[in-house]
Amino acid sequence: MVSDTKPALPHPLPGAIGLSHLSAYDWEAADGVCGGSPHLHLVCTEAYVVTGGRGAVQTLSPDGYRDIPLAAGSIAWFTPGTVHRMVQGGDLRITVLMQNSGLPEAGDAVFTFPPEVLADPEKYAAAAKLPPGTGPETAAATRRRRDLAVEGYLVLREALEAGDNGPYLEFQRAAARLVRDKVPTWRELWRAGALATAERTGAQLDALEAGESAHLDEATAHEAAPTRLGGFGMCGRRDEYNLPGTTLPYQGE
Repeated sequence: MVSDTKPALPHPLPGAIGLSHLSAYDWEAADGVCGGSPHLHLVCTEAYVVTGGRGAVQTLSPDGYRDIPLAAGSIAWFTPGTVHRMVQGGDLRITVLMQNSGLPEAGDAVFTFPPEVLADPEKYAAAAKLPPGTGPETAAATRRRRDLAVEGYLVLREALEAGDNGPYLEFQRAAARLVRDKVPTWRELWRAGALATAERTGAQLDALEAGESAHLDEATAHEAAPTRLGGFGMCGRRDEYNLPGTTLPYQGE
């Protein structure tokens, strides 16, 4: 029989995913490439669904360095531990889908800052933090954050391309140390979101197998529109949805 327990996160999106829309930054970095701040996630897989324009996503992983082209209709996704950098090629627009909604905004994202910043949680927090709002001050701080992440990223990429994965592996270890204290909070978000969603599906399958359909009495529809336009995300200007369990403004500092 289906439990009558309501979701801890009311009306989550399908699969308890996170959702936002991005327009990739067109700021040129030190290597002449326009784009966002390289970073990784520790427990979440992220997907880019390209809705317009063109560009690329650069990745660092045990597979080495990759430059994956992006064009309207293409999809790219990267598993935990993969460093990724969105590259602007011309009006690149992307819908971002995030596994375990709520975790990335609770800190499951670590920038590729240089080792001396990663080694000091206070320095890292100061470098990652942005002023509130969407004005020039926030834009300037976002660009400085991006440039610092690119500085560390280029060292990792150069070493990996030369066959030395040591700096990349050390960055992963440093990222894991930075987020360790956040894990209890992440666990609660996971239980309330992705795990609860999967458990409800299991209960519904049990009910159907028993010939019961009472859970269908709760059928309904929902709608939403972005409630914050043009925010400053890691990779670009971001439109966000103020919905439980979706991509809310980053609070991981």
